[in-house]
Amino acid sequence: MQQNDIQQFLKRYFQTNDCSIVEETDDHLTVQLSVELDKELMNRPFYWHYIERTGGTPAPMKLTLITKQNEQTRSLTGERLHFGSPRLHQIFQSAQRRGSYIRLYEQAQAIGPSSIPLHPWLGLNMRISYQCDRKKDQFLSLGLHLISGAIVEQFHEKLQRLALTPKIPDYCFTISPIIKPSSGIGRLEQYVKRIIDQDDHTWAEEAIARWQEDKALLDHFYEDIAEKPECYYIEEEALEEQYKPKITVSIINGGLFYLQPRTA
Repeated sequence: MQQNDIQQFLKRYFQTNDCSIVEETDDHLTVQLSVELDKELMNRPFYWHYIERTGGTPAPMKLTLITKQNEQTRSLTGERLHFGSPRLHQIFQSAQRRGSYIRLYEQAQAIGPSSIPLHPWLGLNMRISYQCDRKKDQFLSLGLHLISGAIVEQFHEKLQRLALTPKIPDYCFTISPIIKPSSGIGRLEQYVKRIIDQDDHTWAEEAIARWQEDKALLDHFYEDIAEKPECYYIEEEALEEQYKPKITVSIINGGLFYLQPRTA
């Protein structure tokens, strides 16, 4: 994500969490927070405790976030966001917690009296980590059509080109999945395993060679000692921890997406 992408991310984050956009320019965003996000972001525990104890009418705050620093925003009152700012880090953490699973519908416009069917897709954003004494991450975004079983890559990029909403649009109906989401996750896991199997694993062979070289050096240092001291075994274990090739796959987030058949 670049600095220019921050505002689009913020807009989608707040709208997904039932906050209304009060004011928007290319440089800033003012939002009316929902009760939930006020509690999560604004650090007002005593206010909310009082409201809940007395049954008062809640008054969530408005939040102005400035995403670009220029002449137009110099006079604005609000929080200036940049990578590393505490507020943006807080919002990233909130989005990760709340966005680990999501359900969205394509905003479709019915033409004529017919309703529009929306097909179910399971989308997962995943990270493959290749780790030894060096580390490389590969990110995958996969979509599984829960009717046909078709799998597409770069699914997140495809979704970004669509208008999505957390509520099913008028004159639309959803098609029930043939493949259960739990089974779909298993299919995507197998797909990722095939990707890993087809990868070039020279990096692992080279890491093992470096491991063996350092192990030989360690053994040479202690070769005249009949009974190896404890520090030898600690260093030996540290070498294994440093060099042993590992591949881990983690799911970053995912969700169910109901899309028009033409986008399938």
